[in-house]
Amino acid sequence: MKLALHEVGDGDKVALLVHSIMSSADTWSRVAPRLVEHGYRVVMPDLRGHGDSPHAEEYTPQLFAADLVESLPTGADLVIGHSFGASVLTLAVAGLRPARVVYSDPAWRFNDKSVAEIKEFAQFTKATTAEQIQQMFPRWTPEDVAAELAGYARWDTRAVDWLDAAVEYVPERPLVPSLVQGAGDHHLVPDDLAERLRASGFEVRHVPDTGHCIHRDDVAGFLQSLDGWL
Repeated sequence: MKLALHEVGDGDKVALLVHSIMSSADTWSRVAPRLVEHGYRVVMPDLRGHGDSPHAEEYTPQLFAADLVESLPTGADLVIGHSFGASVLTLAVAGLRPARVVYSDPAWRFNDKSVAEIKEFAQFTKATTAEQIQQMFPRWTPEDVAAELAGYARWDTRAVDWLDAAVEYVPERPLVPSLVQGAGDHHLVPDDLAERLRASGFEVRHVPDTGHCIHRDDVAGFLQSLDGWL
């Protein structure tokens, strides 16, 4: 499937930003301009069933990944994937062939509890309010809250139907130079996983005092943790 793409900047370098499930390219609204300042042309897709991209009859991580390979330029200088977007990127990186990759708080391991929580939250998104989002994420700007609310309104809740059992997407090794950026709460990238990743060739950095959406909780800390990768 050809995805809707959003672009900013006209730099000589190319950065691709991949959002998570239930979200849209708008999640990168504060990150993209900062990358433009670093000389990038920034390309941000909406995954199938999200944002301005078409809804589909079928959703699987493999299909999400195939869409990225079909829609995005190969050989980008940098690709950043957040949460489930990092899981999809893991499957797409061989086809995209970027110079380097950042997996931001990757959702690589789903246990039975997290599967149930995601299913429950998926239904919650269609009835949530800006006030509820702000309460859940007190460090987000009003623009972040508005973008998240708009993303909830547009996404297809069937996009999580494939997730019905515990599953793991932790890659055995990096295919290109790869940074794993963990949130300060160490929830999705706990110390044992961080050591496993380092042993297999990944660089791992945690961003202090942040939750799952590092780029929204602390955009300055998010970018600072990318020192040497931009």
